[in-house]
This record gives sequence, C-alpha cells and structure tokens, in this order.
Amino acid sequence: MSLSSASQPPPPPRWKVVTYLTIGLMAMASSSLLVRAAFNAAPEQSTGISLTLGAGRLFLASLFLLPSWIVLLRRPAQDARALWLSLASGVLLALHFATWFTSLLFTSVTASLILVTLGPVWTAILGAWLKIERITPLTWLGVGLAFAGALVIGFADATPSATSGSNPLLGDALALLGGIAVAGYRLLGRAAQHRGLSIGEYSAVAYGSGGLALLPWPGLLAASGGAWAAYAGLPAAFYAWMIALAVIPQLIGHTSANWAIRWFSPTLVSLLILFEPVIASVVVWVLFGEKAGLWVWIGGAITLLGVVLAAQPEKREAGKDAEGR
Repeated sequence: MSLSSASQPPPPPRWKVVTYLTIGLMAMASSSLLVRAAFNAAPEQSTGISLTLGAGRLFLASLFLLPSWIVLLRRPAQDARALWLSLASGVLLALHFATWFTSLLFTSVTASLILVTLGPVWTAILGAWLKIERITPLTWLGVGLAFAGALVIGFADATPSATSGSNPLLGDALALLGGIAVAGYRLLGRAAQHRGLSIGEYSAVAYGSGGLALLPWPGLLAASGGAWAAYAGLPAAFYAWMIALAVIPQLIGHTSANWAIRWFSPTLVSLLILFEPVIASVVVWVLFGEKAGLWVWIGGAITLLGVVLAAQPEKREAGKDAEGR
C-alpha cells in the first residue's frame, strides 16, 4: 500500500491548530537569541562556526526523532515522491540556516530578522507559480511595499555603524536568500505531508537531510585539523546552546509550524511568524545592547506592512476553508 492524499486523517479542531501554532511561534522566536548566544560562546565568529551550528541543530533534531525514523523504515511501502519532497525540503532548510545564521555575523539581528521574514512574500510568489496559491492585486501591493522596505534597510545599512554589523549589506543579502529558501522549505513540506507522511516522519527526513547537507561544510572551511575539526574542541557552552537550538526552535518550533501548515495556508503561517523580529529585537537590545538604527526600523515597518498585505487575502481564504470543514 502506498501513501497518498486519500489516506489523509480528518482535520483537527481549529483551536488545536491555533494552539500548536502559537506554541511553535513562541519557540521559534528564541532562535536568533540562541544563535547570538552560541556565537558569543564560540572562540571565534566565522562562517564555519555558523554552519557548524546549523548542521548540529538539524542533525541533533533528527536524532531526537528516532522513533519516527523507526516507524517510517518499518512501513511496507512509501510514497517515493513524498520522500523526495521531504529530502528537497530539508536541503532548502539547510540553505536557510546557512545563509541566515551567517547573516547574523555581518548585520544586526533586527535587519536580519526583518529581511528573512520576507518569507511570506516569496511563499505567495512561489505558491502562485506552482498554482497552489493566488496573487491578487492586494498581494502585489504588499509585495511592492515589502521590497521597498527591504531597499530602505539596504540603503540604511550602506554606511556601517557600530551597531549595524561588520558588513551589513552582505548580511542583508544573505538574510534575503534565507527568506527565499525557507519559503520553498515550507511549500515542499506541506506537499510532502499532503502525500501521507506524518509530521514526525516528514520532520525526521527533512531535518536529517538538512543536517547531512550541512555536515561536511564546516570541516571544508576549517583552516586545519581535518573534516571534523569544526565540531571538536569548542566550549561546552557552545554545545549547550546548539542542543537548545535543536530542541526549542527546531523540534518544538518548526515541527509545530510544519504541522499547522498541513491545515493552514503556508502564507498565513509565515505571516504569523512576523511576530519574531519584534520580540527578538527588543530582547536582543536588552540582553546584548544591540540597537538597530532609525531607518532600519522604518524600513522594517514598511516591509512588515507589505508582508501583512501580501498574506491578507490568503488569511481570509484559509479562515473560510478551516471553518467550512
């Protein structure tokens, strides 16, 4: 017996989806703070360290899902396309972490988070291209505003300051790429679940493939010490923050959001994640003294308004769909 959309379970109550999604979003909001704390614990801040952190986060999360691996491997047959979608989703997740984590080395947390949360715009565009979501005139207006806000942030970061990071334009570009990658990750994840994979099975494959995709790169970038040099000899606090990243924003946060995407629009879920930069920016200001400039906040407000408008039509359609089931 192969997996198919015909084997889909009945939709859960709307309150349950909203509850799980809320818990997931709160967990995901801790991600940038934990990444910054891990960087502060590392002996150096480099691209290799950011890739080590991303690979460790995904690989550990996949190991924690060992029961789901066992269930998946014991199935008499699997839908090959669902597995390939999960693998591809994981590779995009790896690209997301590689670019986004690295962006935090070069630009402020606020600018990075605002730009990476352009994900709903990319989700809407990719969804329209794949003919699973519609782009309305209001959506196009939101897309235009979102990109206008991104340009304001880019111009504001063109002249580095003490709080904007060492190379803010590079960091901003990496954050933008991270937003594109995470949009594809969410769309492919939704498709894989619609073909019959449970959330545990999908997450195990996606996190595992993402971790494996990133695993060799820190060693390749290491100046010396061999393939595993980037994973050995780091401070204990760095490994502790890595485990925290695997458990809180990945296992709890991403898994909850991915499960909600099975029942809600990916654009709607991405829209709700917009609360992350606001929360994280305030906390990072208090804990690390990192304050973004005025124009970054202005550009961020324009960007977030654009993303809200881009996702608003999908929000109404998703609400009707959920209530009508």
